[in-house]
Amino acid sequence: MYVFWGAAYMDALKPLYEKLVMDIKNEGYLQVDETTIKVLDDKKKDKTHLGYYWVYHAPISKLVMFNYSPTRASSAALPILQNFKGYLQTDGYAGYKAYGKKSDITPLGCWAHARREFERALDNDKQKAQHVLVEIQKLYAVERKAKEQNGRPEQIKELRLRESLPIINELGKWMFLQIKLTLPKSQIGKALAYSQTRWDNLSAYLLDGNLQIDNNLVENAIRPVALGRKNYLFAGSHDAAQRAAMAYTFFTNCKKHNVNPFEWLKYTLENIQSINHKNIKDLYPHNYKQLAESKPL
Repeated sequence: MYVFWGAAYMDALKPLYEKLVMDIKNEGYLQVDETTIKVLDDKKKDKTHLGYYWVYHAPISKLVMFNYSPTRASSAALPILQNFKGYLQTDGYAGYKAYGKKSDITPLGCWAHARREFERALDNDKQKAQHVLVEIQKLYAVERKAKEQNGRPEQIKELRLRESLPIINELGKWMFLQIKLTLPKSQIGKALAYSQTRWDNLSAYLLDGNLQIDNNLVENAIRPVALGRKNYLFAGSHDAAQRAAMAYTFFTNCKKHNVNPFEWLKYTLENIQSINHKNIKDLYPHNYKQLAESKPL
């Protein structure tokens, strides 16, 4: 009975999910990441299939969308990114490389991932790794300053160009020199190579004050999946995994906008059949919140 009603709820919410997918496609700045989900598959006896949730976060509109795919191949992102135009921020996974080469997409890197590479290299070459980590720390200090000042995007861009750009320029020169003197297969060599091969992407956040220095916001959105994996073993089918992706989409948006998920779900299920389709966005959690705050529901 629980599974039946779960499927029925998601079927009822499908038009809202499809509208959110359309809005995500039309964003001009997306952060993307992916995470695993085990799925029962009739074609694999006594084994689960390792599928993936592809997660898209729009930092400006603060929308989050989960989509399930049986694969981590680059093609899995095609339904969302095929016609995407704008800034695309990822962790550097090779599956996004083809999208980053498109003329109407500007790829952005993730300084948090670059930092982790050098943290791993501390035991290999502490002096070099610490030097880079200190410089990265300076970049994040500028970001904290920008947040404290609560400036407009153009002011954030000016601040970054004034304070972050010189740090990046000097660090880049140092890295490109050091990589020539470092064993490629050493941990510090791998850390330097990670940043060097993505240097333009790592620097691209300076182009616009709306852009983030890292991909942490989408990674934060993925955390409920990691918690979920501790509470269930697998999804019952590929269709069930997609329904779960829809549920994660809505409840993650509720959490992001401090909306009570039960109250939102109750209101949405009661109204989604009667609402004019052109107004269906009114049922997005953050729009529901504004409505609930303006008048008792």
